[in-house]
Amino acid sequence: MEYPGIEFLYLNEEDMIRAGVKDMKGCIEAMEEVVKCLNAGDYCMGGENHNSHGCQVSFPKTSPFPNMPKDEGDDRRFMAMPAYLGGPFDLMGMKWYGSNMANKALGLPRSILMVMLNDKDTGAPLCLMSANLLSAMRTGAIPGVGAKYLANPDSEVCAICGPGVMGRTALAALTAACPNLRRLKVKGRGRASLDRFTAHVRETYPQFAEIEAVDTVEELVKDADVIAFTNTGGTDPSTYPFVKGEWLKPGALILGLSAFDMEDEFLARKCRLVVDNMRLYEAWEEEFPYPSFGANNIIGSKFTDMAHDGKLDKKEIYDLGDIIYGRRPGRESPEQILVMSVGGMPVEDVAWGKVCYDNAVRLGLGTKLKLWDRPDMC
Repeated sequence: MEYPGIEFLYLNEEDMIRAGVKDMKGCIEAMEEVVKCLNAGDYCMGGENHNSHGCQVSFPKTSPFPNMPKDEGDDRRFMAMPAYLGGPFDLMGMKWYGSNMANKALGLPRSILMVMLNDKDTGAPLCLMSANLLSAMRTGAIPGVGAKYLANPDSEVCAICGPGVMGRTALAALTAACPNLRRLKVKGRGRASLDRFTAHVRETYPQFAEIEAVDTVEELVKDADVIAFTNTGGTDPSTYPFVKGEWLKPGALILGLSAFDMEDEFLARKCRLVVDNMRLYEAWEEEFPYPSFGANNIIGSKFTDMAHDGKLDKKEIYDLGDIIYGRRPGRESPEQILVMSVGGMPVEDVAWGKVCYDNAVRLGLGTKLKLWDRPDMC
C-alpha cells in the first residue's frame, strides 16, 4: 500500500464464494493452524486478559425510550469481536454482527455478519467482507479438526442435533474428517427444517445410504460414533438437550458447538474432556462468574464449573492444541468416550478471512474502495 493514500477491498457474498469461502477442506486446514497458534499463545483477543470472546450489547426487557430495541426473544444482541492472529496469518481483524431471531420472518438469517481485516501496524483497513458464510464455515471446521484427532478412524454413524446452518457446516467438516461415515441421524424442532436438511444431505453427500430423523436425544446418540450439537440454546441449562452416559456407544465423540448437558459424574469419570482453547474458558470464568454454565451455554464452561466444585482437576481438561502437538494424548482406546467443547473465537474469522482475502486478490475479485488520497487531519 502506498501511504498516505489508503484503498481497501470490499467483498460481497458472491465474491466470497468465488474466493473459496465454502472450501471446507481448506477451512479445516486453516483452523488447525489457528489451534496451533492458540496453543502457542501467538494471538491476542479483546479484554485485559487477551482472551475475551468479544464485547456484546444486550438490550433490556423494558425501556422508557420507545426507540430502544427490547430483548424480546433469544439472541437479540450486537457484538464486536476483535482479534490479532499470528503464525502464517499475522493480521488484525474484527467480526461485527447483529442478531435477532425475528429476522427469519423477513427472509433474513438470524445474524448478519461482516469482517474487517486491518494492517497490524497502521490499523489501515485491508478488506471489508461479507461474513455469514465465513463464520458458518469456520464454526463447522473446528469440529472437523477435533474429529481428525479424536474420532475413531472407522466411524460410520453421525448424529446432528440442530439441522440449521451450523448443522450443515459441521456435517461438511465431519464428512471431510471421517470419510467412512455412512449413516446419519438428525434431530430438529420442526418438520420443515428437517426436510430441508435431509434434502441438502441427499444432494450433497450421496455416501449416506440411510438418513433418519429422530424425536429424542436418546434415539439421536444411541449407536452414534460422532455426535455434534449445533442447536440453539438460551441461558437455562434445564432446557438444553440432555445426554445420559448409558445411551452412548463406547468410543463415541461428542462435539459441543452449542448447548447440551450431561451428568457430572459421567463427564468426570467416564470421558476425556477437550476444549479448543483453555484460555478462552478461563476468560469466561472471569466474565461469567460461577456458575458460568448457563450464563454461557458452551459445555466447556460446565467443565470449569466442575473443576471449581472439586469434581475434577483442571488438569483433566485437555487443550486440543496440546493433543495436536503431541504433548498430551488424545484418544487412547477405541472404547474411550471423548467430549470436545467448541467455543468459537474471532481469531478463526481472521484466519479464514485472510485466506479468502488472499484468494480474492489473486483472482482479481471484489470492489476497491478509497478511504482517502491524503488524510484531511493528520
